[in-house]
Amino acid sequence: MERFKNKVALITGSSQGIGAACAIRLAEEGADLIIHGREMDEDVKQLMEQIRHWGRKVEFIPADLNLSGSAEKLVSDAVAVFGKLDILINNAGMEIRADFIDVTEADYDMVMNVNLKSVFFGIQAYVKYCRSIGSPGVIVNMSSVHEEIVFPHFAAYCVSKGGLKMLTRNLASELAPFHIRVNNVAPGAIATPINEKLLSDKEQLQKVLQNIPLKKMGKPEDVAALVAFLASDEAGYITGSTHYVDGGLTYHYEEQ
Repeated sequence: MERFKNKVALITGSSQGIGAACAIRLAEEGADLIIHGREMDEDVKQLMEQIRHWGRKVEFIPADLNLSGSAEKLVSDAVAVFGKLDILINNAGMEIRADFIDVTEADYDMVMNVNLKSVFFGIQAYVKYCRSIGSPGVIVNMSSVHEEIVFPHFAAYCVSKGGLKMLTRNLASELAPFHIRVNNVAPGAIATPINEKLLSDKEQLQKVLQNIPLKKMGKPEDVAALVAFLASDEAGYITGSTHYVDGGLTYHYEEQ
């Protein structure tokens, strides 16, 4: 099935983990890809080889989304690569662990810049492009279960994802007249490099699994499957929503 035949997608933060899984899934289903990361490395090279294995075109654009104006330039550069951009997937994100009283302004700004500000202005640049050519558009934002549930010692991260939740709801209404859809995907505990420390701590891992009804970590491919659906025409009547990939974690609670 090639749901994305003749489509071009930009996936931010796609050198590894969930972003890479999304790139592979969309390539399998026909999309040409713009891969993004801070710099070209072996992970990127291997990912691009996989995408070419499916007979798709792929290019890499480096950008530091902590820097002002970088998201807008990334979108502009992506359009220039293949001459169009059909799908924008805002996957890039970061977290910094710290007690609330110890959070520095620099760390706060970095988390907000990458997780929220770059998404805001990246979407703005994409919408301007879509409107300039009279084209519909599709946006999928990578949120987190922590747009909904607390995460002590990660206050800035939670604020950024809570903001993303409201941004998506607001833009769904504002952009609907232009036939531009926007949704969030909210992963729970997923086995990715960002959770490497958790995965190596068996005791802490068991505590996490006890709060997940399915009693297992998710895989990047689980998230990519939902992203692909929301980016496809099959989800043409879905906008302004957050869709959880969490094994039942978000609304589950058991007395231990």
